[in-house]
Amino acid sequence: MRKRRILAAVAAALAVPLATALPAQSHGWISTPPSRAALCAAGTVADCGDIQWEPQSVEGPKGFPALGPADGTLCAGGNSRFAQLDDPRGGNWPATKVTEGQRLTFTWKFTARHATTSFRYFLTKPGYNAATKLTRSNLDTTPFLTVPYNGARPPSTLSHTATLPAGRSGHQLVLAVWEIADTGNAFYSCIDVTF
Repeated sequence: MRKRRILAAVAAALAVPLATALPAQSHGWISTPPSRAALCAAGTVADCGDIQWEPQSVEGPKGFPALGPADGTLCAGGNSRFAQLDDPRGGNWPATKVTEGQRLTFTWKFTARHATTSFRYFLTKPGYNAATKLTRSNLDTTPFLTVPYNGARPPSTLSHTATLPAGRSGHQLVLAVWEIADTGNAFYSCIDVTF
């Protein structure tokens, strides 16, 4: 009995530093218009793997577009656990219908409110082929919306409204990047739209 108590005490003592050394596993995602992660979490899209339980966890290196996840892994934030988000599914991801010049509101849900540098939104270039994985060469790497946040922490939900750029038609992809101020990471969210 005494040996069990000693083992339990040692296990508890080791668990505290280990738990504080590991990063939090909850963060944030775009819920509307539905991102790929939101579509998977809602069950609208099947065969999504772990992302269906963790839409908030698409975290990868910050510094996009100069740094960040490798081309072809942008929608998953470079995280192989969520590679299903990078699969173009033959261009058949459900897409939100939009029009050129439309004001579109993007709503984030947060499960951990990190100190934030900015939120940035990128759109694929005219002629984008939705049946291919997303790369920097597919994107206009100048964001169509940047929201500086100067180290503040967002509320549990936050919305940004932007005017969609002109010159697009058909299936396009928005890449939203939530850059964290006090870590080396950002959160990535891909939203399929159809003009």
